[in-house]
Amino acid sequence: MKVSETRLPGVLLIEPDVYGDARGSFLEIWQARRYADSGLDLEFVQDNVSHSGRGVLRGLHLQNPRAQGKLVQVLAGEVFDVAVDLRVGSATFGQWFGTILSVDNARQLWVPAGFAHGFCVVGDSATFLYKCTEFYVPEAEVGIVWNDPDIGIDWPVAEPTVSDKDAALPRLGNIDRARLPHVGATQ
Repeated sequence: MKVSETRLPGVLLIEPDVYGDARGSFLEIWQARRYADSGLDLEFVQDNVSHSGRGVLRGLHLQNPRAQGKLVQVLAGEVFDVAVDLRVGSATFGQWFGTILSVDNARQLWVPAGFAHGFCVVGDSATFLYKCTEFYVPEAEVGIVWNDPDIGIDWPVAEPTVSDKDAALPRLGNIDRARLPHVGATQ
């Protein structure tokens, strides 16, 4: 397994070992000891799976308080996956990192607590797995609109399909900083 730092501290790109032969392939998508040895000593409490069609964009979401770390991976298809640092006081506040996750590259992205997460389907469809370190708490939900020009995410789809709820999310500059996570704060 290869674990690489991204330009956002704490956001990690993970490339699990894939073993293939004429029959197909095999990989472990989570093994607590191996991930802990790589610096990800995590306890997951909830797994979520979503399925979306071409051009669907979900996000950008996080929870505060009761922040969730998310280990995300595509089980079928391909997505452009994004993490945005929303930790007030962080040197990378408001910056984003994006990468392609697909069933073919088997990559995972670790999105730590304090970062918003979203993705856009770039293939015909995608089945997406989220392993979460905290339970979903609707009243703790915070989001920013996917096309906030102050963040400037370079989405690969010009006119994505977005839920009414996600389309109505505010820009980062319009969110009360008290609603966002702060560097060094405990939750």
